[in-house]
Amino acid sequence: MSDPCIRLKPGRDKSLLRRHPFVFSGAVSGAPDAGDGSVVRVLSHEGACLGRGHYQASGSIRVRMLAFEDRPLDGAFWKARIDEAFALRRALGLADNPETNAFRLIHGEGDGLPGLVADWYAGNVVLQAHSSGMSLAMPDVKEALTSRPEHRVGAVFSAGEAGMPEVEIVENGRRFIVDASRGQKTGFYLDQRDNRKLAGEFAAGRNVLNVFSYSGAFAVYALKGGARKALSVESSGPAIELAARNIRLNGLDEGLHETVAADAFEFLRTFEPDFDMIILDPPAFAKHMSARHAAIQAYRRINAMAMQRIAPGGLLFTFSCSQVVTPDLFRGAILAAAVDAGRAVRILYQLHQPPDHPVSLFHPEGEYLKGLALCVA
Repeated sequence: MSDPCIRLKPGRDKSLLRRHPFVFSGAVSGAPDAGDGSVVRVLSHEGACLGRGHYQASGSIRVRMLAFEDRPLDGAFWKARIDEAFALRRALGLADNPETNAFRLIHGEGDGLPGLVADWYAGNVVLQAHSSGMSLAMPDVKEALTSRPEHRVGAVFSAGEAGMPEVEIVENGRRFIVDASRGQKTGFYLDQRDNRKLAGEFAAGRNVLNVFSYSGAFAVYALKGGARKALSVESSGPAIELAARNIRLNGLDEGLHETVAADAFEFLRTFEPDFDMIILDPPAFAKHMSARHAAIQAYRRINAMAMQRIAPGGLLFTFSCSQVVTPDLFRGAILAAAVDAGRAVRILYQLHQPPDHPVSLFHPEGEYLKGLALCVA
């Protein structure tokens, strides 16, 4: 039985011909005879098949494209895509690396599998499905992951699944505990690996403030790098406990690390100005365009407060993971913060997600993580 078809309006095939992975609702002519999450063939107005993808009955994205050709999305398709993902991580030096045994294996659109995230934790794979179609495809994904003995996949879990044991991982020689059952995202923020390493290289002799600290990973890197002290601020009690465990796991002096359970905005208004390195790594302030303006103002406020109170010559590592906030908008918010703070600020590094979170050239929106390393005079 062939997959149901969805036909586009006249002239609305240009983005697919450029291999953009989304078909938006305004481009579709009528509704197909397909259930939510079904595989559909996407046809031009003239009837040419442009490829296949997962159908979504509601929301602005009607189809997430998986293939830009008329091929079945069968077991061979899933195995080929996952083989490609493994091959890229091997080429990046991440697979079989004793110093780093945690990385993103599949990064949605960047790996040609929109709606799917797979994170590798010391041989265990944790999956997240961000679409109905990918939720339905999970048996095929799991079969493809475990079908090749050379990939050496251990257990496969879904993020938040009860019963997944904690896993100890190594990242750039640092050790961390991952709790995918109760933690955020798939249990660890793998996208900050390179940025944590850079921050640690500048931490020697500095007093470090780690805001929105989650599991304390930036603090671990800072103290390993020779920081005089580190203070981690986080509103979640379990995250604070996890940060303390990670400090101990790395054999660091617990007396050099302090945790504060507090709202980050309230803390930044009142903290003592004795820090000469501050990390601001907040959660996404905007997940939809409607919240973008408020998010930009929030980035402006927290960065202005940090700049006002950081010691002269201090380093500020600041980030946004809001996909709808573009790099230019984020830099504009930081510029406004510097003006508000009345401080001279220089950009030392422009920061981004690591290469195991690849960005498809045809889907630039996938460049979601933006960061700046700043020197504040």
